Amino acid sequence: MANKSNSAAAIPHRVKKKGIKGFCRDNIGFFFILPWLIGFLIFKLYPMASSLYYSFTDYNLFQGISVVGTLQNYIDVFTTSKITKAMGITFRYAFITVPLKLIFALFVAYILNFKIKGVNLFRTIYYIPSILGGSVAIAVLWKAVFRDEGLLNGALALLGITGPSWLSDTRYSLMVICLLRVWQFGSSMVIFLAALKGVSADLYEAASIDGAGKWRQFFSVTVPLITPVIFYNLVTQLCQAFQEFNGPYIITSGGPRNSTTLLSLLIYNSAFKQYDMGMASAMAWVLFVILMFFTVIAFLSQKYWVFYSDEEG
Repeated sequence: MANKSNSAAAIPHRVKKKGIKGFCRDNIGFFFILPWLIGFLIFKLYPMASSLYYSFTDYNLFQGISVVGTLQNYIDVFTTSKITKAMGITFRYAFITVPLKLIFALFVAYILNFKIKGVNLFRTIYYIPSILGGSVAIAVLWKAVFRDEGLLNGALALLGITGPSWLSDTRYSLMVICLLRVWQFGSSMVIFLAALKGVSADLYEAASIDGAGKWRQFFSVTVPLITPVIFYNLVTQLCQAFQEFNGPYIITSGGPRNSTTLLSLLIYNSAFKQYDMGMASAMAWVLFVILMFFTVIAFLSQKYWVFYSDEEG
C-alpha cells in the first residue's frame, strides 16, 4: 500500500514536469520572438500610445500637462499658416522626388541589365549614394557643393556663368533638397535590376519576332512584368519622402523663409525647440494619417495596374 501511495504521489509531479516541457516545446517560436515583442511593446507601441494621448493635451516638456482632452492641437494643425505651408511643401517634395527617383532608378537599372563591359563596377558606383546618402556627412557635403561660393558655382564661374544663390533663394532651395533625394536612387535601382533579371528572355525574343522595337518591348513586356516591384518601390519611397528630415535640417534648416520646412522638421522644432510636445504629437499623427491614406490608395489601385505572375486569367 505504501508503494502504491508513493507512486500515486509521484505521478502528478511527473505530469506537471512533463507539462512544462511540453508547453516550452509547443511554444518555442514564441520564445524566439519574445525579445522582438518586448522591444516592440516598449519602443514602438508604448511611445505611439503616449504620443496619441499627448496630442490631446497641452503637454510642455518642462511645464507638464494642464489641459487634457482638448482638440485645440488638431485645430491649430489645420488653421495655422506655418503648419499648412509646411504640409504643402511636404506634398510638393514627395510628389517631385518619388516619381523622379523611380524613373531614374528604373532607367539606370534597365541600362545596367545589358551585358556591357565593367557592368559590375557601374552597379557598385550607382549604389554608393544610397549607402552614404542618408548620412550627415553627405548632407554637409551637399551644402558645400550648393552654397554661394561652393563647388557648383565655382565650376560655373570657370565657364563665365554667375551661379545663383542655391540655398538662400526660395526658387532653388527646395530643388536642391529634392536633388539630394533623387540622387539616392541606388536602393530602388538594385531592386529594379533584380526584377529585370527575372524577366524571361523568351518574351523579348517573341516580341522581337512580332516586330517590336526596344522601346515597345520595354513598355509592353518589361514594365507590365515588373509592376509588383514598381508598386513596392512606390509605397516605400513615398513613406520615406514624407518623413525626410536630414536634408532640410542640415542643408537649409528649413529656410529660406520656411521654403524647405517639411512637416517632419516642423515636428522636431515644435518638440525640441519650443518644447510643445502636445502640438508635435498632433502633427506626427496627422502625418501618420496622411501616409496611411496614400498607402491605402496605393493598395486599392494596384488591382488596376499591378500584374502578378500567379494570378489566373
